[in-house]
Amino acid sequence: MNSIPSSSTSVNGAHGLNGSVPQALDPIISPSGSYDGPNQSSAHPEYANSFLLDNHNADIVNHLYHAGFQTGNYADTMLHVHQSHGVTYRLHAIILSRSPFLAHLMSTSPQGNGQRVIYVHLERDPEVTQEGFAIALGYLYSSASLGLINEKNCRAVLASGHLLGGMDELCTYSYDACRQSISVDTIGEWVQFIDTIPPPSDGASTPDLTQTSIFGHYGQRLRDDVFNFLIVTLPQSLDVQPDSPSPKSSGRDLLLQTFSRVPFDLFKTAMESPAFEIGSDQTRFKFAKDAIDLRKRGIARGAEETVVLSNFGGSAVVITRKMRKRPLWKVNS
Repeated sequence: MNSIPSSSTSVNGAHGLNGSVPQALDPIISPSGSYDGPNQSSAHPEYANSFLLDNHNADIVNHLYHAGFQTGNYADTMLHVHQSHGVTYRLHAIILSRSPFLAHLMSTSPQGNGQRVIYVHLERDPEVTQEGFAIALGYLYSSASLGLINEKNCRAVLASGHLLGGMDELCTYSYDACRQSISVDTIGEWVQFIDTIPPPSDGASTPDLTQTSIFGHYGQRLRDDVFNFLIVTLPQSLDVQPDSPSPKSSGRDLLLQTFSRVPFDLFKTAMESPAFEIGSDQTRFKFAKDAIDLRKRGIARGAEETVVLSNFGGSAVVITRKMRKRPLWKVNS
């Protein structure tokens, strides 16, 4: 196979690096301890050998990441990624084969003159951003990519890692970053996100797999995390105490504003859940009633949502919804 050497100053991607990845990080794969030379080697040969081997392996991985991924030296594969705009990567088939998704593309793509060209179309997967995809690609070369994950790109990295496959550690790391990023400030964004993830099938209908496949089982886990934050963590964070004689109105008001914007299925489940501990059944009923009044002005337009206080088993607070019928216009002849 003919290789395609690149200048040491050349770089991959449209913005100076492979997929706009920031400047290379310092090596994060390094041996523990230190090596003090031949005296230590003779006294502890196993320790010295282990140190030298770890250091050798670290040098190889860092070389692959810097010279192979970030600059694309001696690449044999051209990867074209199409989304809102195109980005081209010069990469290496032996490394890309770690991804089942990319391995399949390479096995089904023609190869000529020693160069393989493959295409990835992301137009239908808005959760897979160029930045997230670049970080996941970099992880095929080195775990240094983990240092680039933050609360703003973690969801995109999770989607990209699950798409490429063979990256359980990256997906777990990204998922943990997503879970930790759920806060009072970001809950609105997360509610909008989980609204795109259908609830588990009740057996009577077929779930929409196109919306869940990009995140796999992590999609439902994130849905559960957001729900738990809404009914447990958020009331505690806002200091909404159960049946407090003088509840902080600002905290209750913010909680009301949050629930005035959540999808109906999530709102119903939260209001009826005994885990939503903001007070007695009467207190929860009053809260749900106030939230419904706010919802009428926004998310619940076109529907009639009601709350009742039940005394017959199950949840004491019951939320129902009925879509309003459109008026029929009679055309006079």
